[in-house]
Amino acid sequence: MEVPGLAHNITSPLSPCEGMIKDLSLDSIQLCERDDSKSQDGSMEELPVPQNIKISNITCDSFKICWDMEARSKERITHYFIDLNKKENKNSNKFKHKDVPTKLVAKAVPLPMTVRGHWFLSPRTEYTVAVQTASKQTDGDYTVSEWSEIIEFCTADYSTVHLTQLLEKAEVIAGRMLRFSVFYRNQHNEYFDHAREAQDNRMMPSVKDNSGSHGSPISGKLEGIFFSCNTEFNTGKPPQDSPYGRLRFEVRADALFNPDTNLYFGDFYCMYTAYHYVILVLAPRGSRGDDFCKQRLPALDIGNNRFLTCKQDEDGGLVFHHAQDVILEVIYTEPVDLALGTVAEISGHQLMSLSTVNAKKDPSCKTCNISVGR
Repeated sequence: MEVPGLAHNITSPLSPCEGMIKDLSLDSIQLCERDDSKSQDGSMEELPVPQNIKISNITCDSFKICWDMEARSKERITHYFIDLNKKENKNSNKFKHKDVPTKLVAKAVPLPMTVRGHWFLSPRTEYTVAVQTASKQTDGDYTVSEWSEIIEFCTADYSTVHLTQLLEKAEVIAGRMLRFSVFYRNQHNEYFDHAREAQDNRMMPSVKDNSGSHGSPISGKLEGIFFSCNTEFNTGKPPQDSPYGRLRFEVRADALFNPDTNLYFGDFYCMYTAYHYVILVLAPRGSRGDDFCKQRLPALDIGNNRFLTCKQDEDGGLVFHHAQDVILEVIYTEPVDLALGTVAEISGHQLMSLSTVNAKKDPSCKTCNISVGR
């Protein structure tokens, strides 16, 4: 049975064969809750089976699909049935909406066609797809072909357009700016011993974990070192509690953040709490990390943005400010020598409940989600 009114995000792209754009009506492609049974007349063999299915132009919530067909009974085809399913694996997106039908009904239009819909496509997720051709009968039933072969594909990361939407949502709640003077990183004693003994006294970049938005282009790809810079409102100094370890490395802000550093927005998320996190990336100009971010992340003006700023004061010195109402996670993309700062024990507690290591984003939060796959 066709379900009306769910087709507003489906469009047909330019057909290379026809040289024209086919406009699809609102009911041209729909989520369908039908089963895989044959039509009543059992004439599946009368319609051509789609062959050589090709998936292209994949984004985080859309893809183009086309296929070849034999000429027999081609003129009888009125619809295409597209069976789209998430491929189950241990790394699959746990937040994809459940119980949403993934069999689509599309009116027969020139190929390729674009399938778009954030309610059934999530970023960075593997899917399988198969296609039937169908002919709608006067009684509303369908004559259908055999299913095609099954094709696998994986959706893409957020684009800079999607990240800009996240950035704009984060700006709304960033709050006023507070002055700070140091970046800091908490770890256990073993971490710093390893840096001294095996890494030439340097903290080395490592691949970012999968915390935050599922579609973030930096998760599992960007190499860097996490730092914090948030300060306590009443003291203007870093908090004495941390979820990451009792030893803290502190470094002057200008050692990592200065006019020779580029700043990028990386993500905005929460973990089923009132706290919201903004991930920023600091990359020395011309570095490998800088090249990575230029292609994938929105750049920020270091002297004029809502999250983290570096400005010159009247005396020519650098002054730094951070947003008060979000927790900033700052990734620095290059090695950092321990000689640039100090390592000391904090006086507070190790609050493991605040750790964001591999933390999954709350897909229901209206503050930090956008209308694409989570």
